[in-house]
Amino acid sequence: MQPAEFLQHKEDNKIDFANLKKQYLMYQPELEEDMEKVLNNASYIMGDAVKELEQNLEEFTGAKHAISCASGTEALILAMMALDIKPGDEIITTPFTFIATADTIAFLGAKPVFVDINEKTYNIDPSKIEAKITPNTKAIIPVSLYGQPADMDAIASIAEKHNLKVIIDGAQSFGSTYKGKTDSNLGDISTTSFFPAKPLGCFGDGGAVFTNNDELAEKMKMLRVHGQNKRYHHKYIGVGGRMDTLQCAVVNVKLKHYTKDLALRQEVAQKYTQALQNKELVTPYQNPETTSAWAQYSVRVQNRDELQVQLKEKGIPTAVHYPMPLHLQECFEYLGYSKGDFPIAERVSEEIMSLPMNPYVRDDEIEYITTQL
Repeated sequence: MQPAEFLQHKEDNKIDFANLKKQYLMYQPELEEDMEKVLNNASYIMGDAVKELEQNLEEFTGAKHAISCASGTEALILAMMALDIKPGDEIITTPFTFIATADTIAFLGAKPVFVDINEKTYNIDPSKIEAKITPNTKAIIPVSLYGQPADMDAIASIAEKHNLKVIIDGAQSFGSTYKGKTDSNLGDISTTSFFPAKPLGCFGDGGAVFTNNDELAEKMKMLRVHGQNKRYHHKYIGVGGRMDTLQCAVVNVKLKHYTKDLALRQEVAQKYTQALQNKELVTPYQNPETTSAWAQYSVRVQNRDELQVQLKEKGIPTAVHYPMPLHLQECFEYLGYSKGDFPIAERVSEEIMSLPMNPYVRDDEIEYITTQL
């Protein structure tokens, strides 16, 4: 089926949550051309598209160094390894996020220390961070949840006061801004993910780390290839954390169109908020000092499970990001947290529900979705 035929065929009542197929077909000629270059050159690891992507990411974000890697998870690991996080160290972060934010901390033998979230932004509450700082605290990992950066001035002030490092988990927020600066250009190191469903996604796994520090950049470049500084010579204990050339070629193409896609996401979010203003639910809060990449459009509702079933019956897909805060996950039982320790995160996790969000949600789909809520 040709792209035009498929797009016409899709004009039916089925609503696509992320609409990755449409995006592929829109950019298909460019994607196939750049992917074919990789295949013809048979340079699947660290080929030309890798360096090209890194240069393009630096230009887009304003960060001095952009280093591609195998995934958003790997990006967090590289960041912590570059900052010499060791067993017994503590890192403060949020319990309301995807598991990778905290399990990477534990993976390196460090201790995740959770702080409750702000009820409006769903990001870490800076006013509660200092109470959790101990002599073992080495870093803070704020998450730009659903695409919107946290209160970075407050977090940076705390980090400077206590000599802590800041790693931005920007897995959901590539292209977002805080006071006019992209969140890939905040903190000591910023990370992102190119998982297919992210605002800027590849066709598998991929990610990147960003920093303005030359030494950290050089170290992360070595760490992603087993600590190697020249072939078969290893300065550090590292990992196999490269992003393959084919995935870099995919992101290179999508990055050319990303400013437009971000603007379309903003439009979709604004239309949702306008249509839902008189409904009995909580729409996303937009901090006037930030712009969001709108990885998700998440509302808070009562009787969520029942509502999800009703919406599914009407052809409306939904998702929950995230149904259980990390401090209540079985894998973190050893930390000794209990239900009630982070009441805002727990309450939000019981009410949050994401609506279809992508650059191509049509006006009639928004109207249909919002009338059913």
